[in-house]
Amino acid sequence: MVNVSKVTMDYATELKGVITMPQIGWVLDSDERNAVQKQYQLQIATEPSFAETVFDSGEVESNQSQHVIAPVELQSLTRYYVRVKAALTSDSTSTWSDTASFVSGLCQNEWEAEFVSADSDADAENSKGTYVRKGFTLTGKVKEAYISCSALGLYELYLNAVIDLAKEKLGITVEVEQRVGGADGDNIVKTRLASGDMADICLYNSGSLLNALNPSEYFYDLTNESFVSTYDDTYKETVTVDGKVYGVPVASTQAGAILYYKPDYEELGLKVPTTWDEFLANCDALKAAGKTAMIGTFADSWTAQVPYLGDNYNIIAADPSFAKNFEAGTAKYATTPAGVESFQKMVDLNQYYNEDYLAATYDDGCDMLANGEGTHWIMLTQALGNIYSLYGEDVDKIGVFGVPGDDAANAGLTVWMPSSLYVNKNAENMDAVLAFMELYTSTEGLDAYAGVIKADGPYCIKGYELPDDAYEAVKTDMQAYFDEGKTTTALEFMTSVKGANCPAICQEAGSGQTTAEEAAAAYDEDCKKQAVQLGLNWE
Repeated sequence: MVNVSKVTMDYATELKGVITMPQIGWVLDSDERNAVQKQYQLQIATEPSFAETVFDSGEVESNQSQHVIAPVELQSLTRYYVRVKAALTSDSTSTWSDTASFVSGLCQNEWEAEFVSADSDADAENSKGTYVRKGFTLTGKVKEAYISCSALGLYELYLNAVIDLAKEKLGITVEVEQRVGGADGDNIVKTRLASGDMADICLYNSGSLLNALNPSEYFYDLTNESFVSTYDDTYKETVTVDGKVYGVPVASTQAGAILYYKPDYEELGLKVPTTWDEFLANCDALKAAGKTAMIGTFADSWTAQVPYLGDNYNIIAADPSFAKNFEAGTAKYATTPAGVESFQKMVDLNQYYNEDYLAATYDDGCDMLANGEGTHWIMLTQALGNIYSLYGEDVDKIGVFGVPGDDAANAGLTVWMPSSLYVNKNAENMDAVLAFMELYTSTEGLDAYAGVIKADGPYCIKGYELPDDAYEAVKTDMQAYFDEGKTTTALEFMTSVKGANCPAICQEAGSGQTTAEEAAAAYDEDCKKQAVQLGLNWE
């Protein structure tokens, strides 16, 4: 018997305000061993009966159950209904899933409102906030109501602290333009660079995506600027192309690591492990004490891949040329011992998970860890911010250590680097721009930034001391890895090749449906599809 459950849109079970078609995903529940999907059918409609659909995939021969994108052009302010059914390789077929739904926002070309702002600069200087009121009369009962609104960006709140400092210290006024995110935003950047219409400063990704922009053609070479000498070496690699440095880190780092509940370690006298065997021994001790050693949140499938992603430090430590050879197609996970070991770690963890790990969500994981309902969670350290917002200072009951490998003398941390600021090669205000960048990377600038948002990881500037109110896990646990030079970026910063089915493959390994060798081979095959699309010569 098989059922399709937990239909998600961009990993969420409820979504409002989207203007592009979200990625659809689902979870298969089956009482069969080694159940594998062979076929699915996806339907999308604007009314819950599905009498008329705006999209029907028909029966698609595929094991894909995440990142499925339907070619639907969304209409503004419309509720869309989604359902899925699937068949297994055993020929068991599900009924239609429960219906999920999402609501579109107001499409970009339909906005007519203006931003609410102060009437004058003087009013803005003295304002404690700008607001708008609008009266209206209801003539019937309200079934649903939405407000369509837009704000000036996610980064601006934090940048403003440094922008204000630049105005005070340097007499520089910085104006911020906004762009949409995702693929549309990426296309805007490429178009404006190619047309020579880029602003003096551009915010963009670090790592492999920067390489694809051909930065030497568009961005100013910062290599000889004094502030570059303060960069953490691992970060510097992600903004260096052909020996030239182009970027300035816009925020803090984060890591894919093991978050752990420190009171459990103190109660049982456990030490932070430096090898995978030591870690499993800790899990055994926790299990014997009646505790949930591992938190699993597989209902949000993206979380299932963090153990594999967070193990990249150990892969690169074992084979420093792996990323380069993987992109070239000459190295594969299935033929690299450290690569197979990454998937074996997911298989090893299955016996320690919470009973409902297949149904638990990312939000459930934050609650479980904060409340000591599970001891370990392999997760991005952005979870510290989520936990702090819900539980305040209890966040300091949580510690962090890197996913261990086999070499106790070389235990390290896999890091996600922030996006970066890049200087337009033809900036009209080059002197002011470089002065702003120097301020941004100074202790004073970082203090201003850190004063409005707590860091999910150390900053990319060597020697910078995090504020006293920083998370203990960041300023003590994670900072030690940076100070010792024991960090490596996630593979996505080294190569643009990443298989779309990574979450599903990791779910199968983590839930015991496949062996490590099978999962590694499946991921290699999944990556081959993207490599071919990127024009790489993979065999």
